Amino acid sequence: MVARGDVTDGPGVAALVAGHEAAVHAVSPFTGPEQGFAGLDPAFFVRAADALLGARAPRLLLIGLFANLRDAGGRPVMDDPSVFPAEIRPFAVAHAAGLDRLRESESAADWLMLTPPARLEADGPRTGRYEIGDETARPSAHLSYADLAVAVVDEIETPRHHRTRVSVFNRTPGTRGPR
Repeated sequence: MVARGDVTDGPGVAALVAGHEAAVHAVSPFTGPEQGFAGLDPAFFVRAADALLGARAPRLLLIGLFANLRDAGGRPVMDDPSVFPAEIRPFAVAHAAGLDRLRESESAADWLMLTPPARLEADGPRTGRYEIGDETARPSAHLSYADLAVAVVDEIETPRHHRTRVSVFNRTPGTRGPR
């Protein structure tokens, strides 16, 4: 079921989640950068995390943001202006605050944040193959939206990662991976 609503509305989210195996959070506070960042609510992702945790879904999957992964030196990608535009950084900071809220929560919710690479391809093919990594960004990685969806469904049907964030990216030919 796909539902339109306010992901920060705790009672509304709880009503939508009731009776379902999982909830997938793949929303943004606006439609995209073309809308501008002046009206960004820096607490949006924190309020969304609170509503989702309170909804008590058996499994909660969230789509992460590449900018919040770590570079080879351990620094968040969003902190490197040569890689990530400074004008978009407030969005990345707000997104990171939502992840922090999940990590700090004492809720027993079984959540997972799957973070795709910067090159997330809307028209990329569905291969059904992907790799799961740690929280380190892979600059040359890519992934199709279709394969991101496969990873989400796989984690709903056969949960392998719990209360953490992982990266998800294209499977390199000849390697072994989840799919």
